[in-house]
Amino acid sequence: METLAPFRLAPYFRTRPWGFNDLAPWYDYKTDGEPIGEVWLTGEMCSADTGPLRGVSLADITTQHRSALLGAAVTGQDFPLLIKVLFPKEKLSVQVHPDDALAQSYGEPRGKTECWYTLDAHPGAQVALGIRPGVSVEQVKASVHDASLESLLAMVPVRKGDLIFVAAGTVHALGPGVVMLETQQTSDLTYRMYDYGSSRELHLEKAFAAMKLVTSAGIVRPRDVNGHSVLIDERYFRIEKWPMGAGAAAALIAPAPVVQMLFVIQGNIRISGDGFEPFTVERNQLAVIPSSSARWTLAGDDATEIIRILPAAD
Repeated sequence: METLAPFRLAPYFRTRPWGFNDLAPWYDYKTDGEPIGEVWLTGEMCSADTGPLRGVSLADITTQHRSALLGAAVTGQDFPLLIKVLFPKEKLSVQVHPDDALAQSYGEPRGKTECWYTLDAHPGAQVALGIRPGVSVEQVKASVHDASLESLLAMVPVRKGDLIFVAAGTVHALGPGVVMLETQQTSDLTYRMYDYGSSRELHLEKAFAAMKLVTSAGIVRPRDVNGHSVLIDERYFRIEKWPMGAGAAAALIAPAPVVQMLFVIQGNIRISGDGFEPFTVERNQLAVIPSSSARWTLAGDDATEIIRILPAAD
């Protein structure tokens, strides 16, 4: 059976009109051109920057080594989860994503359910998450046309460390004052409902078809399990937070034979094991542990916290 060694992925910086020209202190990245709003950590344009796969895109690694990378329990041909860091300097458009059934009725492979882990939040920061109770579909449609939709949105205060689940069908919007680690189904299906009077295209017919007035979206409280926290365990992804003391070594065994993604939120880690050169993963970087990886361990050089993300196993 083919085996793949763990590797670190290089981030890919995506321009967005609502982003920043300087991502310090999160990333050493400045631009004089279009602002950067998203840093993709597992996008198809990201490439390995350690080991024998260095320079190969994640899309090509997935195509060429699918079973060894993802594991037999993960279905589909794409890398299952798209992970990003979001940097909104301004309000994002009000939007909604379709669920699997609706997306597939349009000929797409899947819908888009996602969640946000709050890496940082200024005092008073909030997100729009759903429609206020008691509001009808007709009221939502009318508010889009008379530019009053914001008054119908359910606003949720957020703090650093909050995990916010955004079920498909939830009308939502991010605003300034937060930095979010987003985990989503690999999909680009976003229907824009409202954009504060800008000239950007709206997708009202599909947005109203996808919109659900009541969803399971909301802040998910962490669950403590054997020294780490389960932040969310949902149909499409499981996300955990692991603290590590200085010099501690651990091997994180996946609960199912699937690919693992490790994102460092504090400190740094060193990954070593059989058959590959050890490498470090700094704060705000991400490492991939293929399903077929042989024995490996990680050690924290300082007091370290990592987020472990696992795709659903079918």
